[in-house]
This record gives sequence, C-alpha cells and structure tokens, in this order.
Amino acid sequence: MATRVFSGREERLTSGEGAYAGSLHGLFLRGLSVSGDRECFRVDGHGTTYAEAHREALALAGALVEVCRGVPRTVAVLGSKSGEAYTGLLAALYLGARAVPLHPDFPSVRNRAVLEAAEADAVIADARGVAAYERIGMPGVPLVSAGQGPLPGTPLDAPRAVDPEDTAYILFTSGSTGRPKGVPTTHRAVDSYFRTLRGRYDFGPGDVFTQTFDLTFDCAMFDLFCAWGAGARVVPLPMRAYRALPEFLAEERVTVWFSTPGAIALAGRSGALAAGALDGLRWSLFAGEPLHRHDAEAWQAAAPHSTVENLYGPTELTITVTAHRLTAATPDERYVNGVVPIGPVYGTLDHVLLGPDGSTGGDEGELCVTGPQMFDGYLDPAENEGRFLEHDGRRWYRTGDRVRRWPDGEIAYLGRADDQVQVRGWRVELSEVSHAVRALDGVEDAVTVAVPADGSHELVAFYTGRASQSALLAKELNADLPKAMVPRLLTHLDEFPMNANRKIDRSALRSRARTLLDRGRSTPGRPDADLPRTTDGDPATAN
Repeated sequence: MATRVFSGREERLTSGEGAYAGSLHGLFLRGLSVSGDRECFRVDGHGTTYAEAHREALALAGALVEVCRGVPRTVAVLGSKSGEAYTGLLAALYLGARAVPLHPDFPSVRNRAVLEAAEADAVIADARGVAAYERIGMPGVPLVSAGQGPLPGTPLDAPRAVDPEDTAYILFTSGSTGRPKGVPTTHRAVDSYFRTLRGRYDFGPGDVFTQTFDLTFDCAMFDLFCAWGAGARVVPLPMRAYRALPEFLAEERVTVWFSTPGAIALAGRSGALAAGALDGLRWSLFAGEPLHRHDAEAWQAAAPHSTVENLYGPTELTITVTAHRLTAATPDERYVNGVVPIGPVYGTLDHVLLGPDGSTGGDEGELCVTGPQMFDGYLDPAENEGRFLEHDGRRWYRTGDRVRRWPDGEIAYLGRADDQVQVRGWRVELSEVSHAVRALDGVEDAVTVAVPADGSHELVAFYTGRASQSALLAKELNADLPKAMVPRLLTHLDEFPMNANRKIDRSALRSRARTLLDRGRSTPGRPDADLPRTTDGDPATAN
C-alpha cells in the first residue's frame, strides 16, 4: 500500500488505482503510487513529476467546474504535445468528462465542427491552443488556459469515480462525407486494452517512451497510459530531433519507441539508421499504416537490442487489436506485397473474415472483430450504417481491411477493401502496384493512387529515391504487371506529404494526381507524353 500527498492531504491507494481501477485515469494514479517523485513527462528539457502533474490536473479540473458553473460533461483539449495538454487531458478525465483532443494546427472550420458535434462544454488549451481557440470563434464555449497565470475556482480534492460504460475520450476520424466522424471510447474498452498490454510487455518505472503522435491520434493514448501505468516517463519527439535521432534518444535515455512506419524513412534520410545507432531501445513499435519489410529490417539493424513489433487496429476497436513480432523465422510468403504481417488477433477478442459473398468460413476477406475493445457506435448514429456485421448472434465491427489468415492465426494485411479499383475492366489492387514500383531499381518507397475517369480509373504512382523518366519506369513494370496495372504517371517526390499524425497523406497525393492528369489533358505537352503509345493511344504498358 502506497502513500502520496494529494492536494495537501494524504490518501492511501490500494494496488495503485484503488477506487479508480478500470478507469483510464486510474493508470496515471497507478504510476503516481509508485513514481510520485519521478518525472511522468519531459517536454523540451523540462520535466514534470507525477505529483506535480496530479496537483495541476486537480487545479485545472477545479477551474473547469468554475467556468462551467458545474461539472462539465465534455471537455475539449486543444493543444500540441505539451505538458499543458497532458495535464489538461488528465483534468478532463479526473472530472469524469469525455475528453476530446483537438489539434491547434487543424483548420478552424474542422475544429469548430468537432466542438459542435461533441457538444463541448469547455475547452482547455495550451499556449498554441489558446491562439487556435481565438481563431475558431466559439465564445459560448468557455476557455481554461493551462499554464498561463492563476486559475479560477478551487482544485478538486480527488479525481471523480467513473462507470466502466462512461466515455473516456472521443476521437474524430475523417468521415466519408467529409465531416469529422466521432468515435467514443469507453473506460471499459481502454481497461480491457491496457490489461492485454500489461500481459504482453514488461514496461517498468525505468522506461522512457517517445511520443511521436499528437493527441488526436489514438496511438498517443498507448504512449501516455502504457508509460503512466508503469510509472515511466514520456518524452514528446520534436521534428528537429530527427536531424540527430541517435543523440536525442541517448540523451533522453529512451527505451520504448512508437511511431508510424513513415518515421523510418525520415530517420533514414538523416543517417540515423546506421548499424547499432539506436542501441538503447528495448522496444520498437510501429502502427498506423503498412510496415514494409525492408524498413522493419533497417530499423532492427539500427536497434539490435530492441524487439520490433508491427501493431494494427482501427480507432473503433481501441488503438490496436493485433501485433506481429519481427523474427527471422517468419516465412517469406507471409510478407505479402513486401508488408510485415500484422500478427494474430489478441486473445480477448474474436474475429471472422467476411468474404465477398457474405460467407465467414474462409481464410481471406474483410477483417471483422468483436469483443470488449469494440466501441458501441459513432457519435452520429447515422455513421453506423454499413460498419457492423450481425453474425452468430453478435455484433462485429467491419474494419474495411482485407487480410489473409494462416492456420496458426497469423494474419497478413492485403490492403483496404477500397484499395481495389476497376481500370478498364481489370480489378487492380493499389498495394500490389505500389509493391511493384517499390521493387524498381533506385526506388525507396512508392504509393499508388487512383483517379476516377470516364467510369474507370487512372493510376498515378508517386515514389521516392532516385528520379527517373516515367517512360523508363513503365517499361520496367511491363515485365511484372498487366497493362491495366501500370500507372499512367510515375512521379518522383523528394518525400511524401504527411498529415499531422505522420501518416502519408493519401488525400493530398490524390489531389496532386488529379491536377497532373488534368493538366496533361489540357496541354500539348501532357505529363505522360513521354510514354510510348500503343495503336489505341494508351501508354504502351502491355506485355
């Protein structure tokens, strides 16, 4: 039994979380009970202890009660990867409110739409968030500025208890209609998830976690609450750190890395992936988009003492639902299109593969998952249409991802269900095209997008590495791909555009592809004019 000082008085916590067991903020309280005088996060060289963050969160929670004239139901956290945003998140959770992370750099129109959809009662913001709040222009939603001057109200005596079915946070993903789509996640779901992780990883008070994700990305919750539940420290990774990544990680004594796979290429361009350069890492985790084998192996060589894992999961299923541990024993055939397998589904969850004909007995199809990590439905019930499968008396979430399963339960990622497009009557998988482009001499990475055209699609591949003429690359692809699968354009980029979560911004690539194709149609020197032609006028890509 541990004793800590909470807001000037002593409380005793049993088994860390005590009365807060099963809640998301109970994980922070677990860390507080074992590491009260140690840092829970360090931002730009400034560390904050568990006890300090706890007191600040209680004070911020009291300020929210004051400005709302009562306990708010929903609190938006408008901030970057800052200490103020972290304590703001804790303050919302301490109140038993629904926390809604917002990014200060997102368009004001989007942030306003999120605040309205979530019916936010108040906003808590860091310095950048305060400036963004002024641009949003919602004076009816009061603001509490974290870390800037004295706070109104009286600090809470202690965090509020919550029901397992209460919503812990709401994250907004991109909706098919263009409107942000709210995904509420309950304390029940995150409790099940982090219990699974505690059985899988050996995180402890001596660990230091990176934070490469912004709070609007659910993987940020992994970093924060895995670290805090273990009494460990979180260090946000500024972009400048990539210029000297080995030095930054060594200085901060980082032991747990977690990012999207796109960070590997970024690190490689700065020379950070020399053999043994990242030898202080114990765990290297990747999620958010497909992890390519050559990237995973390059990282493993740079971090030889690290266990490398590929994690997978949509926000609707609470962060991740599978994990594959990189080993030399994985058969080559399981690296479909050069992508690392995503691993078996966690034992606490059930899954089926939905075939195109509606059957669920095969070993290839759309991954559907059910279990305690599954959310109950979108904030707007209209968004639920088509997202769930009713099967065997249970409700399953349809991930929209096509996978292949082996007899031992290992799963390979094949691509999005909407990754398949029709090109002049051919069914084309964009991931397969990208894999073929990636195999070309001098190409480092590739992404293929499809642009609708005359009832079909035109393909454009963007690639990094050594620049080459589109026609020459197309000729090389002729040996491996049918005519319809060879992109009309192969366009070199120094690097791929990234969104705020460091994922490749495919929407930006599609927009750029559409512009290039439109420009080519309207000008004599069209961008694919250097491609040799067949007698029907198409680029000469037939075998």
